[in-house]
Amino acid sequence: MGDVVTSRDRSLDIAVTGMAARLPGPRGIDDWWDSQLHGSVHSRRYTREESVASGVPAALAADPDYVPVRGHLDDWDRFDHEFFQIRKREAELMDPQHRWMLEVAWNALEDAGSPPREGTPVTGVYASMTGSGYLRAMIRGGNVDPGLLDDLIHGTEPDFMASRVAYKLGLTGPAFAVQTACSSSLVAVHLAVQALLGGDCDQALVVGAGFGYPQAGYLHQPGGVLSATGACRPFDRHADGVIAGSGAGAVVLRRLSDVTEDDPVPYGVILGTAINNDGNAKAGYYAPSSAGQERVIGAALSAAEVDGGSIGYLEAHGTGTRIGDPIEWAAADAALRRAGARPGSVAVGALKASVGHLDAAAGVAALIRALLVVRSGVIPPVAGFTERNPLLEGTEDCPLYIPTEAVPWPGDRPRRAGVSAFGIGGTNAHVVIEQAPPREPAASVAVAAPTSTSASLEVPVPRERLVLLSAADPEALDRVADGLAAYLKAHDPDLGEVCDTLADGRRALGERLAVTGRTSAEVAERLTGRSGVYRGTAPVTGPAPVVFLFPGGGTQRPAMAGPFTALPTFGRALDRCLAAFVSPLAERIRQALFDPDFPIDELNRPGLAQPALFAVGHAAATALRELGVRPAAVCGHSSGEIAAAAVAGVFSLEDAAAFITARGQAMQDCPEGAMLAIGADVKRALALAEEWGLGLDVAAVNGPDSCVLGGPVEEVDEYLRRIGGTFFVRRLRYTHAGHSRLIEPALPTLTRVMAGIELRPSALPIALNVSGRVVAAGTVLPRDMFVTQVRQSVLFGTALDSLATHLPGALAVEIGPGRPLSPMAEAAGLPAVALDQARDMPGSAVLGGVGALWTRGQPVAPVRPAGGGRRTRLPGYPFAGPRSVAPEALASPGPEPSRSPAPAPLPEQRSEQPEPESPATPVDPAEGVTRIWAELLGRDELPADTDFFEQGGDSLLIIRLIRRVNDEFGIRVPVREVLARRTLNGHIALARRVLEEADGQGA
Repeated sequence: MGDVVTSRDRSLDIAVTGMAARLPGPRGIDDWWDSQLHGSVHSRRYTREESVASGVPAALAADPDYVPVRGHLDDWDRFDHEFFQIRKREAELMDPQHRWMLEVAWNALEDAGSPPREGTPVTGVYASMTGSGYLRAMIRGGNVDPGLLDDLIHGTEPDFMASRVAYKLGLTGPAFAVQTACSSSLVAVHLAVQALLGGDCDQALVVGAGFGYPQAGYLHQPGGVLSATGACRPFDRHADGVIAGSGAGAVVLRRLSDVTEDDPVPYGVILGTAINNDGNAKAGYYAPSSAGQERVIGAALSAAEVDGGSIGYLEAHGTGTRIGDPIEWAAADAALRRAGARPGSVAVGALKASVGHLDAAAGVAALIRALLVVRSGVIPPVAGFTERNPLLEGTEDCPLYIPTEAVPWPGDRPRRAGVSAFGIGGTNAHVVIEQAPPREPAASVAVAAPTSTSASLEVPVPRERLVLLSAADPEALDRVADGLAAYLKAHDPDLGEVCDTLADGRRALGERLAVTGRTSAEVAERLTGRSGVYRGTAPVTGPAPVVFLFPGGGTQRPAMAGPFTALPTFGRALDRCLAAFVSPLAERIRQALFDPDFPIDELNRPGLAQPALFAVGHAAATALRELGVRPAAVCGHSSGEIAAAAVAGVFSLEDAAAFITARGQAMQDCPEGAMLAIGADVKRALALAEEWGLGLDVAAVNGPDSCVLGGPVEEVDEYLRRIGGTFFVRRLRYTHAGHSRLIEPALPTLTRVMAGIELRPSALPIALNVSGRVVAAGTVLPRDMFVTQVRQSVLFGTALDSLATHLPGALAVEIGPGRPLSPMAEAAGLPAVALDQARDMPGSAVLGGVGALWTRGQPVAPVRPAGGGRRTRLPGYPFAGPRSVAPEALASPGPEPSRSPAPAPLPEQRSEQPEPESPATPVDPAEGVTRIWAELLGRDELPADTDFFEQGGDSLLIIRLIRRVNDEFGIRVPVREVLARRTLNGHIALARRVLEEADGQGA
């Protein structure tokens, strides 16, 4: 029996697009799954000293019936509260389950390629948790400030967990708690599926957590469900009960029809779900019902429209209890046989044997394990299994069997599985899943484009890619980089898919790193050694304004357009630009731009150099703008000013091409000359020329210690000979002396050409060469300025100074070959990024420049330059926050003997969080108010002008602040004045004034 994948109507199928978990065992999903295949048990047996240190009373720890075992979760108390912009004190008061849910929810959405950000699909949140032992511990300790009750309740109770996740992650779909005891999170899956099918949301996040505070063992009671031996053995002859476990899991669901070819391949597909309740047809409230469980399995199969013969795996509820196991076995046996399952065809899995009972998280954790089974096609063993429990009903036609080792999934039909979760009280849930539909392989890796018009690719070369990484703090960014490097080395994934996943499937955070490479191995090597990487911080106030800088003659080189082809639309923009030039000049420009063997002597002549530089600069600027980087002002050096003016809209593209052609040719028709770039003050450099009787002119003043002199070749050579090593001097690659008296013959020609060009009002501010001033947008520039500019000195240093004043904090972006202008910009106080990074970094020059811009917070839309592949699975954000346990919880006398407790702070954690003492009233209000601020905000060393609300304070916290100040000093501070004086020094002054007034009245 059974059907094939194509025989079903898939319109109601739900894809599992992302998952994340914090479970006992290895941290990463891949490593954790490997441990499942090996049948590993991830429980921990605590020493008596560890138990007592965690808060277990010494007498209980010494009780012979105390079992110091739990499915242990490492680093349970770590929470990256700053990542979620939660105050330290608020984080301490939050139940760890609330904290874990935030982190696994973030990781699951990342894994789905749908990180929380603008444009995320309408996402519902369905959250489940175990009742808060953390809250009970704080209250039992008797040291809870009554003013903390709101924070305690909101941070620990189930009512608020889904809305907290939705608030912190910016999710706008329905958000509510689902609480049905042990079946909670699988019931939540059912409700999420219904919401997706009903149109309540377009994406659903199901998240569950299970935790009892402290993380410790339990007191076994004869006849109870807790194991006397400390081992959970579902369906085993030696089964004697369950052990508790700690953990959290999350899955992301979408309608299968909404998943595109560019999305990561789903982990699997949910075909049908069902929930019900046993009612009162059972021995008691706590007793399970075989009839109810059988009905729910049958209902899920019916909803999925599949028969039992197509099911090859069942992730059972599997508590390992003497009563529960036989009842569950009988129910599954009957339901699957009735649905057509063949004898011995359904392998049974039991997650609790490995990690213990995760309570409210058990269902979603079981779903995650089953999804890994159908995705991998490998069935794991039941951890620790020895032989079948003789109490399990056995018939010759029973479809169930228990695997004792990892085995391949038999057959080649679509892999289908069932997942069960049964809650105390009788709420049952069952989910039927299937492996994801097959997908065509991704397109083959693109090869590098030829760098000349005549070159051919004899051997395909992988295309250069841009890899973008980000994190909330520098330490986390290092962990992100190291984690990705290790993943690339281990798996060698398609680099295009990696790049697109990071660019489009991750939220861009403040601390950033970019690196280029052609292969995963190359990127991994650079990340490991931090070689060839760009690193920066995006300003919290938003991206800095950008100034586009365009270099002039002397910077040209053959094939200088090659690096810019990495920009997605550069080729199209260059084609438009070259179409504005007349033939055959346009063809010659193209040859010069792409042929590395182009004659350098020809390119160094103004008639070709200036149009070629213009074409590269204008096309690159156009492509960069289309990537999202928009200039706030422009400035060009010498002939680069024509490109700047065209980008600012002063020239049409056709007029700019006509003028730069005429400009270059007119200068080329002048007597040849030469120019020297000199690292010295212009007055000193010129004085030496005059002292030696050399008729050189000042071509450019680029800064206080940077200028260019030009004139006849023989006089330039003489200057170069005489200067020796006095200071830095470099001869420019140019055949003419721009901005010198040698160029004066070109002026009449340029005047005639300019007469036929209509200049338009500038759309952007422009810093001018002739004056060094910034003229505002909307200015109509005089025609003769572009003529006389050819002869006058370029006041580029002054122009940069003006830009720094006009746009404080601006970022200069140099658009052209190399980076000759960037040092000048930095000397003027303008941080600079050269788009062409070839001389400074390995790899693709311009991709590196784009990456450098992105690391500085520029709004680069990097998907197209990043990769060109579909999104894939990559390591999630490596949360590793500080240990965070409320002092009130540490003062707890320990768990109640009748309960099954969970996580425990280690001894060093207890010493980190001493219980605060109530100091005597300080003499100076500054001491008391400062201490109260520090305790409420969770921050030390607060500056006097710190704003309470900017540090995370809110209306509830300000009320607590007022009450604390009043109690501390025995005064009544006016609420209105506290709200008006928001700073620390303002509150200190207010308290001092009210205290002095009270003392005066008392006197």
